[in-house]
Amino acid sequence: MCRLFAFTSEEPLSPIHALEALDVMREGHDGSGVGLFMRDLGGPFEDLKDCPVLSGIFTEEGLRRLDLFLMDLGFMTKFKMSIRVPKTPPEGIPERHIYLIRAYECPRSWDDLPQEEKDRKLLEIRLQIRKMGEEKNDMIVFSFWPDVIMIKEIGDPMEVANYLKLGRDDLKARIIMAQGRQNTNYGINLYACHPFFLEGFATMTNGENTAFEPIKDYLLSRGITGYQGYQSDSEVFAHILHYTFNTLGLGLEAYKHILTPLQEDKLGEHPNEDFLRQLKMTCRRLIIDGPNCVIGCLPDNRLFMVQDRKKLRPGIVGGKPGLYAFSSELCGLDAFIPDRDKTKDFQPMHLDTAIVNPDRQEVITCRQTQKLPLPH
Repeated sequence: MCRLFAFTSEEPLSPIHALEALDVMREGHDGSGVGLFMRDLGGPFEDLKDCPVLSGIFTEEGLRRLDLFLMDLGFMTKFKMSIRVPKTPPEGIPERHIYLIRAYECPRSWDDLPQEEKDRKLLEIRLQIRKMGEEKNDMIVFSFWPDVIMIKEIGDPMEVANYLKLGRDDLKARIIMAQGRQNTNYGINLYACHPFFLEGFATMTNGENTAFEPIKDYLLSRGITGYQGYQSDSEVFAHILHYTFNTLGLGLEAYKHILTPLQEDKLGEHPNEDFLRQLKMTCRRLIIDGPNCVIGCLPDNRLFMVQDRKKLRPGIVGGKPGLYAFSSELCGLDAFIPDRDKTKDFQPMHLDTAIVNPDRQEVITCRQTQKLPLPH
């Protein structure tokens, strides 16, 4: 199994804190890889909220190709963070050249474009860089999006953190999602490492999605840019979340109804019965088959956790005003926020969605049996 840890904080914090919580849970992951998603950035990125940030791993030649490609498009570097590593990495961590974190100023020709068009262009550029890298094996790109940094690497999470010096003062965020262990169903590939991200939506999962093939086929059939790759059976959770909001126009409360629709006895009693029956029929090929625990982040900085019906993967949420965490195990939560009111900890069951809003004041829960706030 994987182990997951995420936090949302009023003050920017180092990713080291999330990785230390993962380390407490090390009996539940094999130390074969780590992934980090950072949003609502602090430090030098605090004043660059509108600038897309490129995160990835490059060879020297790959970096030269990247620079020429982005300069030709009109991008200018606003800020870059150098992660210098020893020539000889610790055992289990591959030798790399450059870990890139760089904020860009968008081309002037974009100034009058609507935000939706800018978002589409950023996605297309990231996918083009990924394709370029796969052709020559000299670029791995994880994100190209404002106010987001992603770092992924093979190896033990704490060894990776020390190797990359992730405890540095200029690398902090208010929202961090961390996953320990690589994908277990495919070959080791950094594109198969959680968290997964698409146009502002991020998820990571502990479990196994045995309905992966029909879900993947359905998403691929939608003709939506970004629905591709799928080196992991868990990547579809991020894309279903994206589909729920951006295509169906629904909210987070509906996400759970798509993943695991209500069974007949509960469906017949629901105040939105007719709508949910139609949704279940329309999106039946997106129904998951677990067990899965999913932690996700929305573009508006809401953090959430859901479980599937089997509820065979652990998950707990707790904290205090200004600081909340989502953890696979209680010990991870205890290590991160030991002084919280533990009587308010919440373990989502199969009907629950646990949410912490951007104000970070409380854990909000909603159940699938409740009335949905549907768009008019």
